[in-house]
Amino acid sequence: MTTDIADSVAGPLDGIRVIDLSTVVMGPYAAQILGDLGADVIKIESPADAVRVGHYRTTPGMTPLNLNVNRNKRSVSLNLKDATERESALRLVETADVLITNMRPGALKRLGLSYEDIAARNPGLVYAHAQGFRSDSDRAGNAAYDETVQAASGLVDIADRALGEPVYLPTIIGDKVSSLTIAYSVLAALLHRDRTGAGQLVEIPMTDTLIAFNLVEHLAGHTYEPELGPTGFPLSMTKGHRAVRTKDGLACVIPYNPQNFRDFFTAAGRPDLAEDPRVCGEAIDGADHEALAALIDVCAPALTTAEWVDVCAEHSIPMAPVLELDRAHEDRYVRDGRLLDSVEHPTEGTIRTIGIPVRFSVTPGTIRRLAPVAGQDTAEVLAELDAAR
Repeated sequence: MTTDIADSVAGPLDGIRVIDLSTVVMGPYAAQILGDLGADVIKIESPADAVRVGHYRTTPGMTPLNLNVNRNKRSVSLNLKDATERESALRLVETADVLITNMRPGALKRLGLSYEDIAARNPGLVYAHAQGFRSDSDRAGNAAYDETVQAASGLVDIADRALGEPVYLPTIIGDKVSSLTIAYSVLAALLHRDRTGAGQLVEIPMTDTLIAFNLVEHLAGHTYEPELGPTGFPLSMTKGHRAVRTKDGLACVIPYNPQNFRDFFTAAGRPDLAEDPRVCGEAIDGADHEALAALIDVCAPALTTAEWVDVCAEHSIPMAPVLELDRAHEDRYVRDGRLLDSVEHPTEGTIRTIGIPVRFSVTPGTIRRLAPVAGQDTAEVLAELDAAR
């Protein structure tokens, strides 16, 4: 079954214009979030954008990644190295409330698109600049990709210590956490502008963002001076901290308190373990996490995943079946929440689009436009610009 694209609905950011002058995922995903919330997002791009390179279904440039980060936008193709087309881009920025870019500072300066250049023409603009490293650091001009940020932020160290191998997390977490940070930072700056009339430069360094993200729990014993213990959140660093195999699949079963453990062991047919001194106190000792995780692993195959769902719900034990991504569109929770919907794309035919996870009771976010072909809205947007003169 396919779902129709929503008619124009005024979302919470209706009336806000965003210029997306960014590439790949970090900036475009942030701009898409703002578009989902009702903003008019205009993407200034080149067909050579990396997100448009790769496997595609029917139309050149319409890759899955592009379809997943560029909906609710209008695409305008402009060559910023051409003086006339660059001036068109600057005129568009003059009409905007927000500019998002991840171009390197040197390139922005050469093109006359630095914050100082833009603020002179639009002092109320919120200028969100995302890059790999802080602009005042000795790494400011360094190239950065998600893997380099995972390394520079300590995430690889966490993986090495927990798993015994310095692996990268198999998702572009640095890009996506930074996208969310861009989105909430832009909203805060817009609120300030509404109160004062003043725009500002908002810098979002990926590495700094992920360091702060990682250290929330992993600063641990180093929170204090002198240190009371090592870094690393003990439960997360436990070797057995992983999903378990049930009788027929995989599930996350995480007993957190002594009663959880006793109920879990009893349901697994191991009442002897329910009397183990390690689960009979007022709290679980951190030193016992690894041994207890091994026991969970041993006991989980006693029941099917569905049986564990019922047992854990009855006893308030944290639990979730492992979602198989290949079958996500069949999952009832995903389907009922419309987290994946089939829609008709103008050039790609029937595609699956990712739903909007946040719900507003009065001003819901909507999917009003699917990802455009590069430059398809150039004439329309520039005509509007000329009409406004």
